Amino acid sequence: MKEIIFLSLGLILSALGVIFIYDARDIAKKIFGFGDQNEAAAGLKILGFIMAIIGVLIIYFNI
Repeated sequence: MKEIIFLSLGLILSALGVIFIYDARDIAKKIFGFGDQNEAAAGLKILGFIMAIIGVLIIYFNI
């Protein structure tokens, strides 16, 4: 049961990370003003990369 929970958590984190990397510019346009879009997009891409790596590590070490 614990393995299924960690596997699901890892898959969700990985998927969210990839979504943040791919849609960072669109998310930044919706949330932030015009001057902050470049910095926000870069921050969201970095956050997405870290989330994807953590998710993959959870999946890898769970098995």
